[in-house]
Amino acid sequence: MTTAPLHHPDLRDFYEDPAVPVASGTPRSRRQARVLAAALGPATRTPCTVLDIGCGDGTAAATAAPLLPGHRVVGVDWSQDALVRARTRLPYAIRGELTGGGLPFRSGCADAVLFSEVVEHLVDPDSALEEIRRVLRPAGHLMLSTPNLAAWYNRALLLAGVQPVFSEVSLRAVHGRPGREVVGHLRLYTARALREFVAASGFEVVGLKGAPFHGVPRPLRALDRLACSRPSLASILLLHARKT
Repeated sequence: MTTAPLHHPDLRDFYEDPAVPVASGTPRSRRQARVLAAALGPATRTPCTVLDIGCGDGTAAATAAPLLPGHRVVGVDWSQDALVRARTRLPYAIRGELTGGGLPFRSGCADAVLFSEVVEHLVDPDSALEEIRRVLRPAGHLMLSTPNLAAWYNRALLLAGVQPVFSEVSLRAVHGRPGREVVGHLRLYTARALREFVAASGFEVVGLKGAPFHGVPRPLRALDRLACSRPSLASILLLHARKT
């Protein structure tokens, strides 16, 4: 998932690189969409507007759309390369960013915002949530997902002196942690930190759930799914909040 975290040539080049991953996992996109569908209810005469901010290649929004029949799902991303791919999956995909001039939407226009695997890429997440709060109507829904710094295996890795999964020290190569893919993570959250951060940004936290991570080795996936029952240990944090 991509937005412009900073007006810096190296970061812009990084996020416009087609090799940089711009899709989150389908299972967690479905989990988010089910929670949002329950919150929004069935579409009435006036459909709800759902903005997928940092939509990447549109996979998450396209996965959510069938679970939100009658509602309008709009993809928003900063990367032109990501938008080219998103437009093959979504009827609406618009260029916008959370820095600079902000999102190209009027205040209070959206009923819900999907914010999947984006906040960990941002230099200024505080301003990002301020802008999301601006475009949401009163009591509008925020569905945010992000990797968990305190995932069960990261706790063990830190004890062993190994760099945690999801954390990165370079935009050019992986150093000191498992995995081979550089994805541009700048910030990581624990369950407690995420709750406090979102609440301080003018939202009421409705719920927090855990989701598995597709990159966990196959022999450990059952344990990773089990960890979802305790969000503080899960690989991915799925947070539902409402604008206060």
